[in-house]
Amino acid sequence: MEDTKEDLKRVVGVFGLSSNIVNVIVGAGIFALPAIVAAGLGSSSIYAYLLCGVLVVLVMLCFAEAGSRITASGGAYIYIKTAFGPYFGFLTAILFIFAAIAADAAVANAVVEVFGSVFPVFKLPYVRICIILLFFAGFGYINVIGVKNGMRMVKFVTVVKLMPLLLIVIFSWGDVALDNLAIRNTPAITEIAEISLILFFAFQGAETSLSISGEVKDPKKNIPRAIFISILAVITLYILIQTVSQGVLGTSLAGFTENPLGAVASKVFGPVGFTIMTIGAAVSMMGYLSSSILSMPRILFRASKDNVLPVKLLTKIHPRYQTPYISIITYAGTGFLFASLGGFRTLAVIATATVLLIYLGVSLSVIKLKRGRPLLKSEFRIPGGNLVPILSSLTIVYLLLNLAQKEFIVIISFIAVLSILYLFKKKKLGKE
Repeated sequence: MEDTKEDLKRVVGVFGLSSNIVNVIVGAGIFALPAIVAAGLGSSSIYAYLLCGVLVVLVMLCFAEAGSRITASGGAYIYIKTAFGPYFGFLTAILFIFAAIAADAAVANAVVEVFGSVFPVFKLPYVRICIILLFFAGFGYINVIGVKNGMRMVKFVTVVKLMPLLLIVIFSWGDVALDNLAIRNTPAITEIAEISLILFFAFQGAETSLSISGEVKDPKKNIPRAIFISILAVITLYILIQTVSQGVLGTSLAGFTENPLGAVASKVFGPVGFTIMTIGAAVSMMGYLSSSILSMPRILFRASKDNVLPVKLLTKIHPRYQTPYISIITYAGTGFLFASLGGFRTLAVIATATVLLIYLGVSLSVIKLKRGRPLLKSEFRIPGGNLVPILSSLTIVYLLLNLAQKEFIVIISFIAVLSILYLFKKKKLGKE
């Protein structure tokens, strides 16, 4: 999981990097979350969006500086490993995969709920399980027989996913009732933090867009500009979506948990709008699953090959298709198990909390790495010294303190199991 970077030509400008960030962030989550956010905060939802947006900016600045200081690829894994040692690197690698599986499982449940808003039969438990199995088995099979087949789906979804969102933002204002948007009570900070934990599900993943930082022109200026422009664009889009949803449906928005944007489109455009939005939501969510089942098993394969996860079976390559089929089957199978056992909300919070732990590690690693070599003039430095990573760390810790007991126990138990596995792994390597 650790490869030396080549000398890359710097050709990516502010617009190119901003577009990449927006494309990575905007995905399946925003189709499912407006009703949940409205149920928790009502017309005060904007506070949670702003908190998540500020946190994403802080975290991405930390990723940008860490990436400038460390010349090996591997993202959060290598940043945390370099700063704090192999144990924390091991935890980061496995937690990253765990978070992705939980996120995939959450999205799979959300797709079934969208289908259930049209065809009630999908709400039956055994039908739900069968559809989830079809998703993971189908996408797993597509990616086993060849990466090109998986990429076709990813490219298609990239084009399709923004269309219904933009349509609903542009054409819904005539049906917005201003009285539905009045903020009558300011929520407590704990309420905002609790909702932000699940809302952040729609923001996570932004750091992967910085993988092209080595090809950005004038990175000291263009990286922070692109971060602020893209996050401002995402926050604006998300707030507009929440605003028109709240404005059109009012307090009833909280009841449309299965397909909130479909309900908005139905009121604004009628049955045709509902159909378009439902198809758009389903395609975006299934595209997310396809993309994840395309990329994440390769990370699982790489982790096993580099002995981060010492399971040699996962390194097997299919003799005909030349794909890491055992890793794909393992990843898809685990995703199906998670999706079968949990619902969207619980799985989304577990995924978010796990990602926040990784972001916390990156934020703290920046503070640690600042004590090392000084940055070169061409490299990116966060303005304000340690202020940004400290603010990022404190915000993440506060959000994590608002985890429900069940979710907290799941994550702590998983980390405890990983720690035991690491000790066995270390002992085994010591004997060899």
